[in-house]
Amino acid sequence: MAQENNVATWIYLLRLTRPEAVSSPTEEESAAIDRHFVHLQQACSAGTVRLAGPATDGAFGIVVFEATDETTARSFMAEDPTVCAGVMTAELHPFHISLEQPPCR
Repeated sequence: MAQENNVATWIYLLRLTRPEAVSSPTEEESAAIDRHFVHLQQACSAGTVRLAGPATDGAFGIVVFEATDETTARSFMAEDPTVCAGVMTAELHPFHISLEQPPCR
């Protein structure tokens, strides 16, 4: 995995635990998703998150972010409000950005 300034890039894949939440979320699911969005906005502003968003068919979401090591990456993923609330499951992978247009930085 490529590293710049001792920081590696990671990706986590998110899937809803209840697929029906795409079209008819409960109040608790909606609240967790709102907190998730704010959490990722703040992490993006801080420079941790490079890219985040859902598949338009609701199949999954991704978060591309930077962390110094796997332990830190797993901690960041586990702190996602939708993961904490059990609204989504998350799967972590090291990631390499081969092409980027325009650079986000």
